[in-house]
Amino acid sequence: MTKRPEEIALMAESGKLLATVFGHLDQLNLIGMSTMQVNDLVDSFIVNELKARPASKGQYGYAYALNSSRNSVVCHGVPSATEILQDGDIVNFDITLEKNGFIADSSKTYLVGEVTASAKRLVQVTYEALWKGIKAVRPGARLGDIGHAIESHAKKNGYSVVREYCGHGIGREMHEPPQVLHWGRPRTGMILKEGMVFTIEPMINQGRHDVETEDDGWTVVTIDGKLSAQFEHTVVVTKNGVQVLTLRAGEKALN
Repeated sequence: MTKRPEEIALMAESGKLLATVFGHLDQLNLIGMSTMQVNDLVDSFIVNELKARPASKGQYGYAYALNSSRNSVVCHGVPSATEILQDGDIVNFDITLEKNGFIADSSKTYLVGEVTASAKRLVQVTYEALWKGIKAVRPGARLGDIGHAIESHAKKNGYSVVREYCGHGIGREMHEPPQVLHWGRPRTGMILKEGMVFTIEPMINQGRHDVETEDDGWTVVTIDGKLSAQFEHTVVVTKNGVQVLTLRAGEKALN
């Protein structure tokens, strides 16, 4: 479950490469693009520019380099040539990358064009909730501390936390133990130890936390049709705290 220093170094390399993928996306004008166009650009960038592998492609029978979850889609949205990003949308791109046998996993919710104040606020609070969870990570803390920090921040701002999906251990496999819930009670759950590597990826809803899966077997949506946002990082427990392996350019921890 814990990783050796040399394994963490390789995971950090994968994480750094993945961060550059989001830097590439940051330069795009998403209005009018299809989510399949974004997928194809990401696929090509990872393979041809970074000489790495889109780790989600072929995993569990999934055919694409990313998940594209727009507006009321919570997670696992499937890219499509007919899904065109519109002014005012929010969309989460969830991307995994494997290099030298180790996988990094990260996601970011983008504001497409001029977005309503309520949508902006949801996205901002979700990002803050991610960092509340990250800041709870240190040796001797417990998994419940992470979930409690996230849930408390979401509820304080009038939002709900999706309970059906969670963060996870990661390394040579995309999904490893432990499960990292985004809700919970402090001082409960597994004790964190130096060298543990996992994702934190809260999904925060404007309305109810309840979700349902559409007929394609992948796409998860809010049951009330309200917006959902998500951010994700891959982190490692260090001797004195936490390191974010997928930290993006210009990004820093929030207080």
